[in-house]
Amino acid sequence: MTTQAATAPTKRDQKAKEAYFTASQTQLIWHRFKSNRSAMIAGWALIIMVLMGLFAPFLSPYNPTVAGRDVNYENGAPQIPKFWDHNGFSARPFIYAVERERSIKTNFRWVTTVNKEKRHYIHFFVKGWKYSLIDFEWDLPGRALDVNFTALTFDRHLFGADEGQVHVFGTDSSGKDIFSRTLHAIWTSLAVGTLGVLISFILALIIGGVSGYFGGWIDSILQMFTDAIRTVPPIPLFMAMAAFMPDEWSSETRFFVISLILGLVGWPTLARRIRTHLLTERSQEYVLAAQLAGAPAGHIIRKHLLPSFTSYIIVDLMISFPYMVRSETALSFIGLGLKDPVNSLGALMQNVSKADVLLNYQWYFIPVIFFIALVLAFVFVGDGLRDAADPYSGVKK
Repeated sequence: MTTQAATAPTKRDQKAKEAYFTASQTQLIWHRFKSNRSAMIAGWALIIMVLMGLFAPFLSPYNPTVAGRDVNYENGAPQIPKFWDHNGFSARPFIYAVERERSIKTNFRWVTTVNKEKRHYIHFFVKGWKYSLIDFEWDLPGRALDVNFTALTFDRHLFGADEGQVHVFGTDSSGKDIFSRTLHAIWTSLAVGTLGVLISFILALIIGGVSGYFGGWIDSILQMFTDAIRTVPPIPLFMAMAAFMPDEWSSETRFFVISLILGLVGWPTLARRIRTHLLTERSQEYVLAAQLAGAPAGHIIRKHLLPSFTSYIIVDLMISFPYMVRSETALSFIGLGLKDPVNSLGALMQNVSKADVLLNYQWYFIPVIFFIALVLAFVFVGDGLRDAADPYSGVKK
């Protein structure tokens, strides 16, 4: 009796098995994704960085543009808040005061010194420069395309110093806060990648769906067009794009054009996968039934064929997202994309290409760490979704 009771499945096991076999495709994918520890860690890291970029104005103590620079702390090292020093313990975190003066030893040049006898205490939820969480300012060519809309304006920030300024990531050569610039750069790079992925996603769905569903001469023409786009070399294209952009273009115009170009050259891979799937699925019985019922081609593709391929489309988009971010960063790094004073990861990484920075100002590399973490997070999440896209692969028969 004891042996039979031990081998008999419990009610909990039966409910778990029933829940597994009656679960939807999304639930199965989520169950398998949660079992991938590296993908879950990367997912949380990605969520944190996205939230940091989304709420960058609130988290940033100072304006990341020239208007918020600290003229008394140029090329300043990171200021780490402390709770105690040789003068004793403090319940409130503090930093040391920074003094700027001319010295005879340096031929009366400005010299920045740290006064360890004077503390500047850190306060939270302080008032500062005004910002808007919803801020659409597009200065595109032509007045008809200009958009200027702001909403949810605030002046509260997470932290700040009671006197002077605090720079946890240091400052650049003009005195701008690198911490504030990094947070805004994450959001700019994510916005460029999102717009580029959205454009490529729409083109891939239309071209791949039409090519895979109809086939024949339509498929041949669209595939020749797809192959032509795939053979375009990226570096000469980007160089031509840089030569085409006038210097008087605003940062918003450059942002829009770069996103558009990245989207227009990034759709062929996903379009090929959609085409291959539809070529296989279009002969299935449910598709023939929909055709006999008089459903139009667009309805069949949108309501029947693409939903069966949704998980793989999501995986492909997640994997292609870091490519868009890397492309924008590479363009900005070599001077062909967004330029200073625009806050993007590529624009910030332009400063680390100098030998003087490597020897004397190592904190300039902090944005590089965030860029690497952002790309790796997308890669691990994409790999986890790819492994979880086939929920029945781990079921034992």
